[in-house]
Amino acid sequence: MVSEVKTVSGRGIPLVGNDIDTDRIIPARYLKAVTFDGLGEGAFIDDRTALKGEHPFDQPQYQGANILIVNRNFGCGSSREHAPQAIAKWGIQALIGESFAEIFFGNCVAMGIPCVTADAVTVKQLQDLVAANPQAGVTVDLETLQVQIGDFTASVAIGEGTRSTFISGTWDACGQLVANADQVRATATKLPYVGWSNLAAS
Repeated sequence: MVSEVKTVSGRGIPLVGNDIDTDRIIPARYLKAVTFDGLGEGAFIDDRTALKGEHPFDQPQYQGANILIVNRNFGCGSSREHAPQAIAKWGIQALIGESFAEIFFGNCVAMGIPCVTADAVTVKQLQDLVAANPQAGVTVDLETLQVQIGDFTASVAIGEGTRSTFISGTWDACGQLVANADQVRATATKLPYVGWSNLAAS
């Protein structure tokens, strides 16, 4: 099972503001959910309620957008996996920002959602371009490390190790285990502290 992520294309949605934490992305009351299904409806729900339809996630021109453009230290606060899950369930497949909180970034990688960075000036340009033309096509290319909106192209960055896991498809640890279940069992039988009877039963 190979889940390569080399490019993400679609439309952008700008979300302006620094230090947007995971509680704003998905409030703590949603953590009682047994599954992540339906979390998309709760993404930024308190901010959206306060802004009475003016939040980008509620504005009609951004419906169906799949690339979120944010500012500095996005996803800070608690380590809740529900935050990237809520964003993903809303429809986001990639993020561009000035910086991301480390645990949020790691949770996104584990879900196959690349988070690339650019300097503050570039991020503002990208947000302004999307705000001016919400229907413009946006492409994040992990192979060339570039983002393109219409005729505008800018460089983005992501750690080389993380980039290579996306391009090769090895970001999907669970998928790799499932795809190589026979090899996992074969290795386990050679381990003195794993009983074969227990493995056979599973």
